[in-house]
Amino acid sequence: MIRARHARIVSTLGPATRGADKVLSLARAGADVFRLNFSHGSHEDHAAAFADVRAAEAIVERPLAMLADLQGPKFRLGLFADGRIAVSPGARIRLDLDPSPGDTRRVSMPHPELFAALKVGSQLLIDDGRVRLTMIATGADFAEAEVMQGESLSNRKGVALPGAIIPLSPLTPKDRQDLAFALRLGVDWVALSFVQRAADMAELRRLVEGKAAVMAKIEKPAALADLEPILDLCDGVMVARGDLGVELNPEDVPVAQKIIVRAARRRGLPVIVATQMLESMIEAPTPTRAEASDVANAVYEGADAVMLSAETASGKFPVEAVEMMHRIIARVERDPNWPSLMDAEHGGVEEADALVVAAYSAADSGATACLAVYTTTGMTARRLARERPLQPILALVSNADAARRLCLVWGIEPRLADAPTGVDQMTQVAAAMAADLGLAEPNSRIWILAGTPFGSPGAANLLRLAHAPARKPI
Repeated sequence: MIRARHARIVSTLGPATRGADKVLSLARAGADVFRLNFSHGSHEDHAAAFADVRAAEAIVERPLAMLADLQGPKFRLGLFADGRIAVSPGARIRLDLDPSPGDTRRVSMPHPELFAALKVGSQLLIDDGRVRLTMIATGADFAEAEVMQGESLSNRKGVALPGAIIPLSPLTPKDRQDLAFALRLGVDWVALSFVQRAADMAELRRLVEGKAAVMAKIEKPAALADLEPILDLCDGVMVARGDLGVELNPEDVPVAQKIIVRAARRRGLPVIVATQMLESMIEAPTPTRAEASDVANAVYEGADAVMLSAETASGKFPVEAVEMMHRIIARVERDPNWPSLMDAEHGGVEEADALVVAAYSAADSGATACLAVYTTTGMTARRLARERPLQPILALVSNADAARRLCLVWGIEPRLADAPTGVDQMTQVAAAMAADLGLAEPNSRIWILAGTPFGSPGAANLLRLAHAPARKPI
C-alpha cells in the first residue's frame, strides 16, 4: 500500500479510534505513525491500541510505527472553596503550599520547584495564558502576585512559568512507569515532554537503552535556547506548538517553528509539526481554510510529518481528518513551485555523505523513477531523505524495528528484506521490489545505494544503476 506523497501523517489514538476496525481505517486512509498519548488512557487501553496497530500493519502490508508520548510534569493550582473566584487586573493573590481550599486572597500551588524558580517580576501563566500574574514578592514557599490580565481562576487550572528553567527532571514517576510499559510493548519512538535542556534528553536516552528512537518535544522557550545541544541527543523532534504557544507570544510561534524545522532538516532528523492542525475537524467534517493553509505551510517547509491530536483521538471525524490531511499534502506536492520552496527551507547540510549526494544528484539529473537503499539501522536512508529527492526512496531493511522507525521519515517507503548476498542479487531484489510496489515502471532507472560488507552497519560505499523489470502478471 503506497501513499503518493512524501510527508507523513501521525495519528493519535484515543476513544474515537478504539478498536481494530477503526485503526485499520486510519491506516488505509494514510496514517503512517500512531501516537499513544500517555496523558490520557490506561495501560490496558494503550496495549489494546498497540495490538490493533500491529494487526492493521499485517493487513495493509507496510510497516506502521508506534510513538509513545510521555506526559511530563503538570503544574496546577489547588482547589478553591467555591470552585472558582473572580479576578481582575490589579487584584492581588497569594500563592502558597498550604493545601487548604483557596479564596480571593490565596490559593495553593503545590509545587515547591516553581517557588524555587520564581523571582520578583516573574510572569506566571494560568489556564493556558488566560490569566497572567506578575510576582511582587517571592519566597521558598510562597509568592505574592498581581493580576495583569484575566477574569477568573478555578480548580486545578494549569500553571506555566515562561522563560525560566524549572529545577526538576522532565521524567516524573508516572513517566518512568509509562516508559517502562511502552518499551515492554515494543514502541518504535518515545517522545519526551517538558524538555528544557540537553541533559533531559540524555536522561531519556539512558533509560531507553536503544530499545526505541527518542524524540524531543520542543514546547519550552528554554529548549529553544538550548536547541542545538538538545538535537545532538535526539533521533527526532516535535514542534509542540500548543504548549509552546502558551509561553511564547502568538507572533513568535511561526518563527520558532521555522527555526526548529530548519535545524532538524540540517541534521537529517525527522521533524513533526503538531497541535491544532485541523482542530475544527474535532466537531466538523471539513477544516477551515486557515487550517488547510497551516498544514500546507508545514509541507512547503519540508517537515517530515504533520500530526493529528484530538482530531483522531476524540473527534467526530477521525478517518475524514486523516483523509483531509492526505489530500492537502498530496495537493501541495503536485504544486510545481513546491520543490523550490521546500529547498529554500533546507538551511544547509551538516556532514554531507558524498555517495548519498552523488545518488541524489544522479537521480536529479536523469529520468530516475526510484532510489533504493539497503540499510541496517536506517541511517543511510535518513541521510538520503535529508536531501529531499523528488523520487520515492525504497528502504530495504532487514530489521523490523529499524523499518518501523523509518515510517516517520520524509519520502521513505520502508520494506523488510534480507541482507543481500552479492551485488547482482542486491540489484535484482531492489529492482523487482520497486517494480512490484509500483514505484518504478518497466525499464525505468533505479539508483541503488548500499554498503559493503552487506548486513553490517556503516556508511554507504556502493552506488549502482539498475532498470526495473516488467511487472509480474496478476
